Amino acid sequence: MSQTAAESESWLYRLPISEACASFLRTLVVALFLLTFVLQPLFIPSESMEHTLLVGDFLLFNKQVFAPPDALARHLLPYRDVQRGDIVVFHHSHPALLIKRVIGLPGDRVRIANGTVFINDAPLPEPYATFEPAPPNAVRDEFPAAIYTDPEVDPDWWRQMQHLSRGGELRVPAGEYFVLGDNRNHSSDSRYWGFVPRQAIIARPLLIYFSLRRPSTTDVRKAPDDRLGHDSGLWNRLAGFARWDRIFHVVH
Repeated sequence: MSQTAAESESWLYRLPISEACASFLRTLVVALFLLTFVLQPLFIPSESMEHTLLVGDFLLFNKQVFAPPDALARHLLPYRDVQRGDIVVFHHSHPALLIKRVIGLPGDRVRIANGTVFINDAPLPEPYATFEPAPPNAVRDEFPAAIYTDPEVDPDWWRQMQHLSRGGELRVPAGEYFVLGDNRNHSSDSRYWGFVPRQAIIARPLLIYFSLRRPSTTDVRKAPDDRLGHDSGLWNRLAGFARWDRIFHVVH
């Protein structure tokens, strides 16, 4: 074989490898961009957002939608400000992240009477809220409470709450948000530790990309069929360890 033919044959063998490497690098760059600016995985460890989010849900959340207004990525991807009803991911204590639903916006007057949320004197429709059985709690069900009765309430927040409350209502300051868990009787939220600053909000969940079946300590709803049976087959084990019907479920 001549040198020219050998060089051509060598080039032909190298071409698919070069294309594969280039394709891999392009995929890697796109993946790194998405993970850095847009998407990030998150695992739900507690019941505070039942039944919107369940223990064992794995989420992808959008880090760009609530990005600071001067962020470079804002000019490349959609941006909007936080709205009432949004589920948000935020820094609560470094490096901890929490996920709750925004109920009160800056300037709102918030109160809770017998578990019902009122915003600016009007009851807030909340089809997402769940009320699993729990002992009565004045701080939780009647807010803002007039008497300090729950050791779970942060003392600094209690003093701030008294300063901001007028006529049985709490006014949300500028740049702050009042958040609650959907599982109202089993959620540590703004009732217990205060507002969420705007700069602490970093993302909103997009969808559930996987969901492990995990027991809930607060959900007392009876299963459709509680008859005992055998569950030793491979298919039953595969079907039972995950909530397959929640995969790619969009979060609202």
